[in-house]
Amino acid sequence: MYIIIFMAYTFEKNKIADLRKEKGLSQRQLAKELGTSQANLSRWEQGLNEPSIIECWKIADYFDVSIDFLCGKKEY
Repeated sequence: MYIIIFMAYTFEKNKIADLRKEKGLSQRQLAKELGTSQANLSRWEQGLNEPSIIECWKIADYFDVSIDFLCGKKEY
């Protein structure tokens, strides 16, 4: 038997845009680094969609921040 645990989180749409701009990256450049499309990244930044937990891990790893930070729960 497997137990599946769903994490409840709210992704802060401006965090990814702020981090991206701090590094001087375009949406297209960051999307390529994360293995997603520019359109998908744009939707995350606009708050129209939220990244999956796997995508959150990729974003957090890329920017060297915690997932909690991306969700607005902690500082770096």
